[in-house]
Amino acid sequence: MNVNNINDAGNPDAPETAPLDLSAVAPAESEAEAAPAARRRRRWPLVAGLAAVVVTSGGAIAYADARKTIELDVDGEVTTVTTMAGSVDGLLEEQGVDVDNRDLVAPAADTSLEEGGDVVVRYANQVGVQADGEHEDVWTTALDADEALDAYASRGDDVRLVASRSDAEGRADIPLRLDVDGPVNLVVGGETTVVDDGSVGVEAILDENDVDLGEDDLVSVVRDDEAAAAEGVPAVSVLVERVEVKTETETEEIDFETKTVEDPDRYTDEGTAVESEGTKGERTIKTEVTYRDGEVQSEELISDEVTTEPQDRVLVEGTKVRPEPEPEPEPEATTSSSSSSSSSSSSSASQGSAPAGVWSQLAQCESGGNPATNTGNGYYGLYQFSLPTWQAMGGSGLPSDASAAEQTQRAQALQAQSGWGQWPGCAAKLGLL
Repeated sequence: MNVNNINDAGNPDAPETAPLDLSAVAPAESEAEAAPAARRRRRWPLVAGLAAVVVTSGGAIAYADARKTIELDVDGEVTTVTTMAGSVDGLLEEQGVDVDNRDLVAPAADTSLEEGGDVVVRYANQVGVQADGEHEDVWTTALDADEALDAYASRGDDVRLVASRSDAEGRADIPLRLDVDGPVNLVVGGETTVVDDGSVGVEAILDENDVDLGEDDLVSVVRDDEAAAAEGVPAVSVLVERVEVKTETETEEIDFETKTVEDPDRYTDEGTAVESEGTKGERTIKTEVTYRDGEVQSEELISDEVTTEPQDRVLVEGTKVRPEPEPEPEPEATTSSSSSSSSSSSSSASQGSAPAGVWSQLAQCESGGNPATNTGNGYYGLYQFSLPTWQAMGGSGLPSDASAAEQTQRAQALQAQSGWGQWPGCAAKLGLL
């Protein structure tokens, strides 16, 4: 049978085909005289479109006066009927068979009936056809899904009928029987079960096998041409693909940057100080991932945004240049005894404790004589202690918070321990080095 022609015959745009003589499939006389009985017929052995038939001259309707026995095939259900109707449309009206312009009727509705003739009706159904991923809704007069898939096989390498799901009940629906000749396969999540009766629809098979559909599951019907050629092997399979859509979130670290700022109040020889440690930021990426039978089918980016900004690492460098020490004054000419005395005094001042006036001069040079000095460059108080040095000399808190007396006491202890080199610029300026 040419299935393509059957499927297109219900389409008013289908091309005309050669006339067809249906007498070759008329029932035998003994069968025609038997009591009317319904039975299922797989397919009529049609060579061209069922809609193309021989009509009487001029298209006029011929009405027979005699009673006639006709074999009526309505969507595969074959019944032998006795009628007084003179034409095909009269027979259909008499038998309560309603058709519209999409349905296939052969011979044509206005054809006169003859004894022993055949009338075939194929109802049109709208189905979703997916060919290589491209979807199209089409009308077909195929008897079952097997026939429809055979007709549309030339559309692509992967052709299937796609079941739609009712918004009201959430069930899959293909308005065709599956295979009226034999069993079909039911494949759920990759596992196959053979269903003996392929003449039922998709919903019936799912119900009978207790298959519950998830909100995003896909149901389709496919045909295996190799299986179709083998006797007893199901050619049609109902595929239930378990689909899961997840929103997946991942995070990525964003490195911080390091920047250096200049401090005009910090001496250049004090090195680089860390004003603030950097912290890393975070980027959050959300993706919608579709899994089909556990395999990733597609990924769609939902959002990609910085959820935590990185904080820069800040370094401070001074731009202030320490003044050059003033040259030492030339020694005055004195007697050898006073020279010796002066030398001894200088040596004592250099190595031991110095007169109180020297500490006042040193404080004036270092901080302008202000014990609360805190310039923000890491040095504090009268003698510009660094915090580690202050703590090493037994101080607590900030040097600039201590009294002038405590600062002088700890400065003298530092000088006694390490010499005047702790204040290189001002000590040189005062002639202490």
